[in-house]
Amino acid sequence: MEEFDDGYWSAFREHDRRVREELVDGRRHLFEAEMKEDRRSPGRPAHEARLGRPREVQKARQPPISESESMKVLVAGASGFVGGRLCPALQEAGHEVRAMTRHPETYRGAGEPVRADVLDGKSLAAAAQGCEVAYYLVHSLDDANFVLRDANAARAFGYAAAKAGVERIIYLGGLGEDSDDLSAHLRSRREVEALLGCADVPVTTLRAGIIVGHGGISWEMTRQLVEHLPAMITPRWVRTKTQPIAVSDVIRYLVGVLELAEAVGRAFDIGGPDILEYGEMMRRVAAIEGRKLVVVPVPLLSPSLSARWLSLVTDVDAQTGRSLIDSMSNEVIVCDNSIRALVPFEPMDYNSAVAQALGERAEAGR
Repeated sequence: MEEFDDGYWSAFREHDRRVREELVDGRRHLFEAEMKEDRRSPGRPAHEARLGRPREVQKARQPPISESESMKVLVAGASGFVGGRLCPALQEAGHEVRAMTRHPETYRGAGEPVRADVLDGKSLAAAAQGCEVAYYLVHSLDDANFVLRDANAARAFGYAAAKAGVERIIYLGGLGEDSDDLSAHLRSRREVEALLGCADVPVTTLRAGIIVGHGGISWEMTRQLVEHLPAMITPRWVRTKTQPIAVSDVIRYLVGVLELAEAVGRAFDIGGPDILEYGEMMRRVAAIEGRKLVVVPVPLLSPSLSARWLSLVTDVDAQTGRSLIDSMSNEVIVCDNSIRALVPFEPMDYNSAVAQALGERAEAGR
């Protein structure tokens, strides 16, 4: 895989510019097209049929959210690392879950499986029909064109949610300061936040760093590096600080904000109590597993070489590894703790999260 050259970043910036223009033009064209369609079915105003009302009007018409209210919820990414845990948690909280998947015939998780593809607007609108809230847990880091693909998917989901009458979208994004020189991966996460709201459905965003849990890509990369290499020469990113969080705590936050009117239309940082360098995270995993680990940072390993190295010693593919490694130059720590007042509990420390993840892996292997 080649380094990202000036041509790549020029195309990326041009894509950013087009997205901003399309957020305006897309709303207008969609509205005009559906005005024509709704003239064939008189009985209610086209703008209400489209559910593209101004945001303040949407909020005024929403029923109050209460802790005892049972909701019908769509989960996009239901079979994934987070979605597979979120669906049963939502059911346990008393909500009706519709699990969105491209292959409902093979889905074995919680909720009612429904077929849809994030790049197919018609299937999305049908899947979301009748749902009050939609969770968006989708990304495509394994695709070389993930920036464009994720932007198109988020835009399609936002419009489909509005057309289906969804009142709110909840998105799991990534930490990172907007003022920082964010990687393509983290910039894409910010872009997805904006595009999900392109048709005026309010978006609640939870921004996380590394999520620790069996099956999570970042965690598996960490665990496999420790288990496969007792000594390693590493890039400078091992000294970057991050604030990992246990996947079980992510689920508590995702379920918690569903029932809070105060969370509508807001973005929150979420993380565990420990701020650690990546190198320290690996050393702690080694200590918990009773292994010895020597880490020697060097300045010469490029992201491309690091990605190839990862693909050799872990089962993380080179494209996904490259996307993640690019982000490891950015500190991802919690800057706003306001979520703690709205969803109050004590997040798990890193060592406990690691022990839990290793326990899950052992249980899954039985």
